[in-house]
Amino acid sequence: MARQTYEAWIPVDYDNNVWHSIRRTSVIESVAKRFPMVSDTKSFPRSGDMTVDIVPKGTAYGEDVSTTAEVVLQSKKFGRAVRIAEEDINDNVIDLLETKKLDWASAYAKLLDNACLGVNAPIGAGVPFTSVYQAVKTTDATVNYTGGANMSVVTAAQLAAAGGGYSQLSNVLSTVESSDFFDESNAIVIAHPYWKGVFRSITSTTGEPLFVEGLAGTPDTLFGYSVKWARGAKVSATATSSPAATPSGAAGSAPAGTAGNPLLIVCDPSYLMLGIRSGPESVVIPGRDGVSALTDETILKIRSRRAFAPAWPQAFSILERTV
Repeated sequence: MARQTYEAWIPVDYDNNVWHSIRRTSVIESVAKRFPMVSDTKSFPRSGDMTVDIVPKGTAYGEDVSTTAEVVLQSKKFGRAVRIAEEDINDNVIDLLETKKLDWASAYAKLLDNACLGVNAPIGAGVPFTSVYQAVKTTDATVNYTGGANMSVVTAAQLAAAGGGYSQLSNVLSTVESSDFFDESNAIVIAHPYWKGVFRSITSTTGEPLFVEGLAGTPDTLFGYSVKWARGAKVSATATSSPAATPSGAAGSAPAGTAGNPLLIVCDPSYLMLGIRSGPESVVIPGRDGVSALTDETILKIRSRRAFAPAWPQAFSILERTV
């Protein structure tokens, strides 16, 4: 009978190329506020709007009657197993296991961003979290938010017109700037790379560019705000590492919510709540014994356990490009 082995999961070191790839590709992993988790679920109180009174001397304090809800982080596992012939490992000069880890890192980074930013559906099969898109389009009475209030669209025709897109970009920024959740020192723009070409063609009424590409390590900026690029910032029905191509066709044929529509999100990243349960981590089950002894195949398993929730829908503003 083959000997059974129980290998330990090995966390990816922060100086490892795999971790650098994830942080370079995933906006969520690089800028979201991180919350360590010691169990699968962690909840935080989230109060509604509280008012403050001016209290005259000797007068009783008014009592807060605002509602209190919870933000719940529920961790989900993002993983993949790779079966590799022992001969391929032995014959390759390049570290094949490391290459597979890097492939996983790229796919994971895009999948996580899409799950957190662009999924157009409530939590369910293939939908691990409530995305920013889903939260902003959905009414939440517990925090006095009306669904769609912080969401707007711009068509391809509007962007192609002379001066097109300027007012839409200004308005999506103004929505957050005028809210109680605005902090100029922290505000950023998260955008799908599709928007790069759009930004380069738009100028202010005086001919000044709105978009400035960063040099020598400085970030790209839009209206002075740092821009973070996320390939997962596209509308999709379920979380995916390969969001649909940008819809094309006659005007009006791909309305808001259509898979593939690229998104631009303005927010303070401290309202992107990322729960850290474990990982990224990997384990190698060698092909010399155990479950793979008869086929001489090594199994590499890689996983990351994460939770996510947008803290407040009012803290975000979305511009969606439709056809």
